[in-house]
Amino acid sequence: MTGKTAPAASDPAPKKKAAAAPKKAAAAPKKAEPAPKEEPTPQKEESAPKEEPAPAPAAAEPPAPEHPPPAEQPPAPAEEPAPAPAPEGTPAPEGGLPAPPAEPQAPAPEPEKPKGEPPSCPLALAVEEVSEKSITLSWKAPEQPGRAGLDGYLVEICKDGSTEWTAVNREPFLSTRYTIQELGSGQKIHVRVKAVNSQGASSPAGLEQPVLIREILQLPKIRMPRHLRQTYVRRVGDAVNLMIPFQGKPQPEVVWSKGGQPLDSSRVSIRTTERDSVFYIRSAQRQDSGTYELSVRVHGAEDKATLDIRVIEPPGPPENLKLVDVWGFNVALEWSPPADNGNSDIKGYLVQKSDKKSGKWFTALERCSRTSCTISDLIIGNSYSFRVYAENACGLSERPATAAGLAHIHKTKTTYQPEKFPQREMMEPPKFTQPLTDRTTTRGYSTHLFCCVRGFPQPKIIWLKNQMEIREDPKYIALIEQGVCSLEIRKPSPFDGGIYTCKAVNPLGEASVDCRLDVKVPK
Repeated sequence: MTGKTAPAASDPAPKKKAAAAPKKAAAAPKKAEPAPKEEPTPQKEESAPKEEPAPAPAAAEPPAPEHPPPAEQPPAPAEEPAPAPAPEGTPAPEGGLPAPPAEPQAPAPEPEKPKGEPPSCPLALAVEEVSEKSITLSWKAPEQPGRAGLDGYLVEICKDGSTEWTAVNREPFLSTRYTIQELGSGQKIHVRVKAVNSQGASSPAGLEQPVLIREILQLPKIRMPRHLRQTYVRRVGDAVNLMIPFQGKPQPEVVWSKGGQPLDSSRVSIRTTERDSVFYIRSAQRQDSGTYELSVRVHGAEDKATLDIRVIEPPGPPENLKLVDVWGFNVALEWSPPADNGNSDIKGYLVQKSDKKSGKWFTALERCSRTSCTISDLIIGNSYSFRVYAENACGLSERPATAAGLAHIHKTKTTYQPEKFPQREMMEPPKFTQPLTDRTTTRGYSTHLFCCVRGFPQPKIIWLKNQMEIREDPKYIALIEQGVCSLEIRKPSPFDGGIYTCKAVNPLGEASVDCRLDVKVPK
């Protein structure tokens, strides 16, 4: 029993020391931290009885605490802070304990990722148009839309004398032009525009002066398109759709008329907007031709313009076509212009012929500008009929004018009497009408020698070089055509230079001409 009581008597001392250790550990925490690393717990238990006297039986059995039962081993870590009293009397040796571990440092804050920047302000804000109840603005995109890209623009207005800005559009838009509606006439409005992206809005771009909302008087002006300044031609059945722009403020009064009378609404439709007037005819007829007047008025000021429209169709057939005469292989025709020219000038007539044997029509003349013609080169023994079409800018007439009778090309007995010509002596000896000329050429460049000769019978041409006849040599090509003699010397060398002679020979005699050829060598 004495062996079991000794550990009980020694337990209170470590507990008191353990209780005192936390108080001193609070004053010197750095020195108390290495205590848990001491492992020889049996020595601590032996030193405890020295400070606090224990009963004699406990001193008689010191080995008991060295081998405590396995159940009492867990409290050992709680007794480890016992060496804390060292600061009271004797300081701990410097080399006896390891260096205190460094305190755990807090993790360094991660650098913030760079955020996108809002766009720069819009550029060149300007007023395009001001009316009685609206204002139209325009501007240019900012130089720097930002990394996130541009989402759009916000337009804000503020009445003159106030500091409260009101957004006109609820959602950003990407257009660089905007019209602010429903404004009061006579108001002075400050306007500014912001560029917006996902990172925010830019600094605003504004106007230096407020804008006065009022109608600006603009004199009327009709801007007639260039192609409508001359007669506008359409075919029967075509649609006429013309847009004529004009300007004027306030909204001008637009009036159309024809011959001083209002237009027939059953034939012509007019649609007028703030800036143009549309003239529309669904299916044009001849009766729609004429001069139309357009008048634009603003507060007593007026501008006028005229529009000439001509509706055309194919002409009628020519009239009174007849055969005037038939002789040899020829037929003379004559006719009158058509009664209806299709509202367009007649450009000409198309004349066709048909022989009785084949019955097919062939064109004899096109675009005949006169009302009469002569058809030639007809075949003897055939009978021909003729017809004529009129032609204008719209095309040929739908029906032709046909001659009443047939033209018969009869066989006539003719006796050929050849004309008698006086006999003339045609024999002539050769004679050069154009002599050879001296030539200078460069080595490697082909050259030609020319001369002209006449004579009958045709003379024989002989070429000589330095009095030596040039025979079948591929370097030389000799030709004669219509009395023109030519000699081609292909890629000459200095050796090919010399005196060249052209000789013409026929039974009545001979003639010759010569020239000198120099071949230079380039340096």
